[in-house]
Amino acid sequence: MAAPAPADGLPTPARYWAMAVILLGIAISVLDATVVNLALPGIARDLQRPASDAIWIVNAYQLGVLTLLLPCAKLGDLLGYRKVYLWGLAVLLLGSLGCVLADSMGMLVASRAVQGMGAAGVMGVNSALVRLTYPRAMLGRGIAINSMTVAVASVAGPSVAAAVLSVASWPWLFAINLPLAGALLVLGARALPSNPPGPQKADGLSLLDVLLNAAMFALIFLGVDTLGTRAGAPGGASAMAMAAALLLAGLAIGVVYVRRQLGQAVPLFPVDLLRIRIFALSMCSSVTAFAAQMLSNIALPFLLLEGYGRSHVDTGLLITAWPLGSIVTAPIAGRLIGRVPAGLLGAIGMWTMACGLALLAMLPAAPHNADIAWRMALCGIGFALFQSPNNYTIVTSAPPHRAGGASGMLGTARLTGQSIGAVLLAIVFSVPALQAGHGAGAKIALGMAAALATCAGMFSLLRVQRSA
Repeated sequence: MAAPAPADGLPTPARYWAMAVILLGIAISVLDATVVNLALPGIARDLQRPASDAIWIVNAYQLGVLTLLLPCAKLGDLLGYRKVYLWGLAVLLLGSLGCVLADSMGMLVASRAVQGMGAAGVMGVNSALVRLTYPRAMLGRGIAINSMTVAVASVAGPSVAAAVLSVASWPWLFAINLPLAGALLVLGARALPSNPPGPQKADGLSLLDVLLNAAMFALIFLGVDTLGTRAGAPGGASAMAMAAALLLAGLAIGVVYVRRQLGQAVPLFPVDLLRIRIFALSMCSSVTAFAAQMLSNIALPFLLLEGYGRSHVDTGLLITAWPLGSIVTAPIAGRLIGRVPAGLLGAIGMWTMACGLALLAMLPAAPHNADIAWRMALCGIGFALFQSPNNYTIVTSAPPHRAGGASGMLGTARLTGQSIGAVLLAIVFSVPALQAGHGAGAKIALGMAAALATCAGMFSLLRVQRSA
């Protein structure tokens, strides 16, 4: 039996049980995006496919999430966030089972797409459930804990994969989901709060809108992926033409899709929420911040391994300073919400992260581990100061009955920013002079990440000016 719809959050200990389900579910969903990366060469070898095919194991998951994230968010507004969350977990469980049993690349890619569709259900209503679970006076703390979980899970994939692969084969990367998701389904049915349907129930969910949403995100994702991964390879001209065709097709469909949304009272793509200035500025901050995070998180292993000759173990330990900085800072950021303007907190956080990234880009030729670690920690501290108040603003600036739409846009901003960051790094590394040689490409990427973080801070500070 679900916890009843709360007037102002759940009481303890019901709140603790609900948050345990919410946090574990989002951690699994975020981890599944990256936990497989370390195993890609081995998977391609075992399934007797070229290594270039293995990238679709990652892409299929991302496409599954992107195409269904906003539809799942609106379903949450229509049917209840708890119901969509549990269905998402069930689909993720089914996809994980398919990955475990996969004996071909095609079956594995298809199962990863199913996994991503399930993760879309979890991510799409994640923040909305946090908003239902916590009293208004404590919501900042709940958002901070949730943000910290997402931040840590975003960078923990390679570490978790290394631990699993050191004792087992790659199917176990997916098998560990089975008992976890199964337990969350049982516990979630009892612990998660329910919410009454929103006032827009009569609008329903248009199949045409869902298809247009999926086509827009899929074509743009594939175009950006082609641009980033093939433009610098042999035959780059044809790849550029293909990327341009995919992007133009995605943008054309997007124009039709968005025009349809503008005429709807409660659209699937929440253009109505983007009319709220503080929401729109927070979205811009989020996209640029996650682009900076992804760009730096991919570049740093190249810098440490190839530029400074660190071992894989040392590299993993040094990178761990980033999430540790976030873990220490996130509770502090949560307590500052409501006391310090969120736009100011976000700006300080992003500019702190930009300083850390710039200092990493300017490291000397033979830095000590301590010199690297404190710069990493500075980045983590800055990101935590930004993420919690920014997420809080996105979630609370939307009307309560549009919490699902706000939650979906929060996830969309994160995935969009991460995709932009990955493509920017691929473009940098497509330059022959930057592909090797003492981490030059990685340092340029870190400088670009610092610039993006600076822009995110500027967007955040504009919220203070707008509200003044």
